[in-house]
Amino acid sequence: MSHAIGSGYFVAAEDSIWENTEPGVKRRIIAYLDELMLVEVLFEKNAVGSLHSHPHVQGSYVAEGRFEVTIDGVSKILEQGGSFIVPGNLVHGVKALEKGRLIDSFTPHRAEFLK
Repeated sequence: MSHAIGSGYFVAAEDSIWENTEPGVKRRIIAYLDELMLVEVLFEKNAVGSLHSHPHVQGSYVAEGRFEVTIDGVSKILEQGGSFIVPGNLVHGVKALEKGRLIDSFTPHRAEFLK
């Protein structure tokens, strides 16, 4: 069952709250269980998701835009429809080469994202 947002297994867009995370970047939790979290992240052109690491496995889908993605010191350009996966504890980050949107998944959920 999902926690904190929505009702049961379904979450309407209006049940999610946008949060500014870095200059030109905002995110909202789409839905989550203890084992999995889905997050939508919007980027303005040239906005950066700073290099960081966390113990969670992360899978991300480029829903819109074009991003330079860096994982463990290796960078690639990914466009709409592309995706990447980050094993736990690897340093990673992104730069939006144009306005864009990522759909991130985390396992287990990112408890620090919850307020």
